[in-house]
Amino acid sequence: MQEGAETGGIQTVWMEAPEHRSLPALLAPQLRLALLRLSKTEKAKALAQRGLRALAGFVGALKVKYADLEISIDCEPEAGLADNGDLEQDLPALLEALGEAARESGTALVMFIDELQYVREEELAALITALHRSAQRRLPITLLGAGLPQLRGRTGRAKSYAERLFDFHEVDALPTVAARLAISKPATDLGVTFEEDAVSHIIEETKGYPYFLQEWGKHAWDLALGPSITVADAIAASNTAIAALDASFFGVRFDRLTPLEKRYLRAMADLGAGPHRSGDIAERLGRKVTALGPTRGQLINKGMIWSPSHGDTAFTVPLFDAYMKRIMPGKDWRTG
Repeated sequence: MQEGAETGGIQTVWMEAPEHRSLPALLAPQLRLALLRLSKTEKAKALAQRGLRALAGFVGALKVKYADLEISIDCEPEAGLADNGDLEQDLPALLEALGEAARESGTALVMFIDELQYVREEELAALITALHRSAQRRLPITLLGAGLPQLRGRTGRAKSYAERLFDFHEVDALPTVAARLAISKPATDLGVTFEEDAVSHIIEETKGYPYFLQEWGKHAWDLALGPSITVADAIAASNTAIAALDASFFGVRFDRLTPLEKRYLRAMADLGAGPHRSGDIAERLGRKVTALGPTRGQLINKGMIWSPSHGDTAFTVPLFDAYMKRIMPGKDWRTG
């Protein structure tokens, strides 16, 4: 589905939340597009135009605080409508105006936001407040978000009622039956088969992680010479898949780290796949837990690790422990 699409009478806007970008800057261009589409519906035109005036006030009041909010709106703001300069007051008013236009047009607006864990907590709180207000008024506007495992905790800290407002579904490693199907069915549909041992090897190597299943399947497919993908193909695919992941998936994440953050993750890897107690990680580094608190917090903010329970720390993606051992071999990392 394309960005800004309409499907089955539902308006959709698609966004990805990068690091260091504000929520207002992320939302404003997409909500403008939604309002422009709604303004083409005759019965919703007046309310959609009011929504655009709300957006103009929203942008005008907040662009001083959010320097990356650069969009311009070609209409005059309405005084007193979403223009207080306080995100937690203005965003609910803006979404209300948009929801009223959507209701009048007989449609609904669904916002899809990926990488939602990168939205700052105070901005996430404003978004939750706005959605809660819209839900209380039964306005047809909602959110489908995706993010790393720490997202549930972040929403709970942002607003205590978040867990009652949202349903959280974990996308984790696939069970063996589903992983086998994910590998074999697309190939079978094209007249190619995976040997059972080849499938078992790929599942063992990938731990059932969906993206890694795709990578191993692709590389096994590329290496196979015939219509049957053998265990030898799967073993060879492990080498090429790991090299590709090291150069992109893992490498991109590693390059964003400070030297101390790298050592922290290497200490985790030294302990195994995890999760690990914070005290055990600190002991590996010869440091106090309290001294490493800021480093741990930075790694959580960067999406590298998360806390599955109090005092525990885990990698957000599998196989990262093995990557850390490859990229920082030997013992020099302890004093690096």
